[in-house]
Amino acid sequence: MTLTQSLLTIAALIATSAFFSLAEICLAAARRLRLRQLADDGDARAEKVLQLQEQPGHYFTVVQIGLNAVAILGGVVGEGAFSPYFADLYSNWMNPELAQRAAFLSSFVLIISIFLIFADLFPKRLGMNEPERLALRLVGPMQFLITAFKPLVWLFTHGTDVLFKLLGMPTQREETITSADILAMTEAGLRAGVLAEREQQVIANVFELDTRPVSSVMTSRDRVIWFDKGESESILRARIIAEPFSAYPVCDGDIDHVLGYVDAKDMFQRVLSGQPLSFDQGLPLNKALVIPDRISLTEVLEQFRQAHEDFAIVVNEYSLVVGVITLNDVMSTVMGDLVPPSDEEQQIVRRDENSWLIDGVTPIQDVQRALDIDEMPHVDEYETLAGFLMYMLRRVPKRTDSATWAGFKFEVMDVDSHRIDQVMVTREAARQPAEASAAG
Repeated sequence: MTLTQSLLTIAALIATSAFFSLAEICLAAARRLRLRQLADDGDARAEKVLQLQEQPGHYFTVVQIGLNAVAILGGVVGEGAFSPYFADLYSNWMNPELAQRAAFLSSFVLIISIFLIFADLFPKRLGMNEPERLALRLVGPMQFLITAFKPLVWLFTHGTDVLFKLLGMPTQREETITSADILAMTEAGLRAGVLAEREQQVIANVFELDTRPVSSVMTSRDRVIWFDKGESESILRARIIAEPFSAYPVCDGDIDHVLGYVDAKDMFQRVLSGQPLSFDQGLPLNKALVIPDRISLTEVLEQFRQAHEDFAIVVNEYSLVVGVITLNDVMSTVMGDLVPPSDEEQQIVRRDENSWLIDGVTPIQDVQRALDIDEMPHVDEYETLAGFLMYMLRRVPKRTDSATWAGFKFEVMDVDSHRIDQVMVTREAARQPAEASAAG
C-alpha cells in the first residue's frame, strides 16, 4: 500500500471513528426534556432518540463494535504506513534494530495522537455543544447499522445483559427528575443568562414552600389584631384606623375562642352605605378556616384552594390560637420583595454594608437568604431568628446578649416580656467559630 493510499485509509478510519464517538456522546448528553418538546412538536426523530435512550443496549453495542474495529485497523494501517519512513530517518543516527523499534514507537504515538484529537476529543466536544440537534441527525444512520449488524449486536447485548443480571444491576435507564435537578437547571440558566436572578429566586422559593412550616410566615399570636363580638362601633372604627388589615378574627372574650372573621371590604362597604358597623346589626361574620401549626406552606395553599379562602386561623395541638396567615403571606414568601409584606414595617432592614436590623420573629430561612449564610446550626430545632438565639444561648435572651455564627454577630437590642423584638446583625472582620455570650 502506497503512502497516499495509507493516508486516505487512515482519514476514512478517523472519519468513521469520529462518527461513532459523536453518536455515543450525543445520545448520552441529549436532554430528555428538550427531546420530549421536539417529539411533541411532531419530530419523529426525537421520538426515536427517546426510545434509544430508554433501551440503549443495541445502540452502544454498535458504537463499541465500530470504535474497536476502527482502532485495530488504524493501528495496523498506521504502523505500516509510517514505520518505514521513521526507520529510514532514525537509521542515520541509530543501528537498524534500534531504529526499527524507535520507528514503531513513533508511529504508534503519532497514530494515537491523531485518533485521539480528530476521532475522539474533537467529535465529543462537538457533540456536547449541540447534543439534541446532532442526535436527531445521527439516529437514522445508527438505526441502519443496528439492523445491519443485528446478529453481532444480539450476541454482545445478550451477553452484557446476562452480566448485569448476575450482578443484580438494572438493565434499563431510570429517568427520575427531582426538585434538586430542577433547581440545578435554573441555576445553570441563571449563569447562562437565560433566567434573570429574580426569576430564578422565585422558582427556588416555590420549592421551598414544601419545607417551610406555616408558623414561619404567619402573624404570631401577640401581633394579631382581633375584635370582640360585643365591642361597640366606635371601638371597631378606632381599631381599624389604628391597625388596617384585610381581615380580622372575631372572638368571644379572648383570642382562643374564635367565632369567625370579618372582611375589611365588607366593613368598608357598610361604612360607605351608611349602615351600622356592629355584629349584632348585620355586619357579616365569615366562617374561619382553622389549620394546624405543623403543616407546610404547600399544604396551606392546598387548604386555601379547597376552602376558597385566603385567610386562616393557626392553632397548636392544644387548640390554642398561635397566629393567623393569609394568602398574601404565602405569596410574599414566593415572590420575595415583589409582593409587599403585610406588616407595617419590613422584618429585615439593611442599615449599611455590614449591618442589619432584624425582627426577632423573622423566619430563619429569610435571615439566611438576606445574609447569604449557607446553613445554620440544628436549623430543624427552631423557625425564627429569636429561636436561633435561644438555641445558641440555651435560655431566654436578655438585652445586649449576643451570639456569633458564620462571621456574623447577632446582638439582642430590645426584649419585650421575654419576646425578642429587634436584633442587630453585624458582619465581623474575620470569620470566627460559633459562640454565644451574655451581658456582663
